[in-house]
Amino acid sequence: MALHPFIVTTQWPEGRNSVGTLASEHLETAISIPEEMNGPGIGTNPDEMLLGAAATCYIITFAAILERAGIKIEKLSMESKGLVDVTNGVFTYKEIIHSPDLLLSSSVTQEEEAKAVKLADKAEKSCMISRAVAGNISISVQPVIRRFS
Repeated sequence: MALHPFIVTTQWPEGRNSVGTLASEHLETAISIPEEMNGPGIGTNPDEMLLGAAATCYIITFAAILERAGIKIEKLSMESKGLVDVTNGVFTYKEIIHSPDLLLSSSVTQEEEAKAVKLADKAEKSCMISRAVAGNISISVQPVIRRFS
């Protein structure tokens, strides 16, 4: 088994409402608790980072699966939404909803278009981050798939 390390470093100067930093090989940002959770709302936060990890993993996986299937795309974009429950002061990440918007090439057949719909769901099940949070966070996909005209 070959393990690939991903490394981030964090700095946190004081108590709960401080502003810290997070850095990795390709990312550097301020971090704090979001305003919605009575924090300073500076930079990003763990909730956005988790959603960002799930979204980037999903969209890259979906693009790779479409490419392997030979389905030509014009554009792939996506909005993802994370839903956090607050009960008795306890914050629990409940759900992630990915809404990919896929514009297929005009040369794509109806069969390939139908296959792209199935591959949108397969990408969620194949994504490493989705598998990592399985059983803890519900993840759904609501694709919009169109053909370029």
